[in-house]
Amino acid sequence: MKVIQHSAETLRKALVSDRQDLIKLYSKYTQEERRLLEEGFHPGQLGSLFQPITVHSDSDWIPAHPQEPQDFASFYRDPYRKTPNANQNTIYIQTIGSFGEAGVQTDQYVEWLRQYCQAFFCGLSVKLLPAVSVAETGCSFRVNSNSHNLQILTGDLLRFLGNKKPKDAFCIVGITMIDLYPRDSWNFVFGQASLSMGMGVFSFARYDDNFYSRNYAGRLKKQLKPKQGDYSVFDGYYTPPITSTLLLRSCKTMTHEIGHIFGIWHCQWLNCVMQGSNHLDESDRRPLDFCPICLRKLQVSIGFKIAERYKVLLHWMEEDQTPTSRPEEASASQSALYFPKPTEAFNASRLWLRRCLDILEKKH
Repeated sequence: MKVIQHSAETLRKALVSDRQDLIKLYSKYTQEERRLLEEGFHPGQLGSLFQPITVHSDSDWIPAHPQEPQDFASFYRDPYRKTPNANQNTIYIQTIGSFGEAGVQTDQYVEWLRQYCQAFFCGLSVKLLPAVSVAETGCSFRVNSNSHNLQILTGDLLRFLGNKKPKDAFCIVGITMIDLYPRDSWNFVFGQASLSMGMGVFSFARYDDNFYSRNYAGRLKKQLKPKQGDYSVFDGYYTPPITSTLLLRSCKTMTHEIGHIFGIWHCQWLNCVMQGSNHLDESDRRPLDFCPICLRKLQVSIGFKIAERYKVLLHWMEEDQTPTSRPEEASASQSALYFPKPTEAFNASRLWLRRCLDILEKKH
């Protein structure tokens, strides 16, 4: 295992910059906000809020995809990055294919994702578009020759989303429980985003705990060779059960991909939700939120107060999970089918947010 350890001065320059205009912009943060952001200068120390990146093998993202890291100044002066404005300030989520048996739990899962996304990108509106089947997208598909599961082509899905993108959209993102591939030569991809078009699509299929097992229920039982255009193969196709771990992994992937649409590159500074990942173990090592450098990139794009954003994220994790309607207003079947939000997997993030808020709300 290799630890990527940057000097405090390197991290300071990546966050603050040595450009006078960006230093002046940084000075507008409150003393408490600067104290929080500057916790990142000493990652990995006892009690630190932020940790260095660890590379566990050559198959991890950074050794497999070498590139220059993006500091705040590079992000800020990028002429191609997208910034929300008064006319385009809504994130649209498009579900593609089945998310499980139609019913209360499936609907709640998608709504939980919408609410989390709205908290994470604090200040923007997040809306769900009516669900579509795989057939409605007209996408190409295949059976993966290694894992023997169905996969759908990201490029076709992005074209479909481009045609559905509302005029007030900052971006439109497709989510699916079906595995993805970007081209024939690739085994799979967790997701793919187009910065210039303000679009992304990502799959939660591989977040099933049994995906890499020979007993995975999504493996086709026979050597099926479906014909292009015959979407009946997706009828009743397996979808992962909705668990706390699936919800956590889904929230990470969704916010990571939308982060790219803002123009934020894969993070190489600190342990961060914007780190790239080549496999599930690496994805699971990422935290749920941004490092200080990527947080500043998002904050300057949207304009939220850091403490307010952390509060709404904490509320999403801690809010009362009892149904809002009174029992007498709901049918017996609805009451029996109510599912509380499974946030056990978010416990570490919940504690981390509280520690951040302790710094932000402490007056000297």
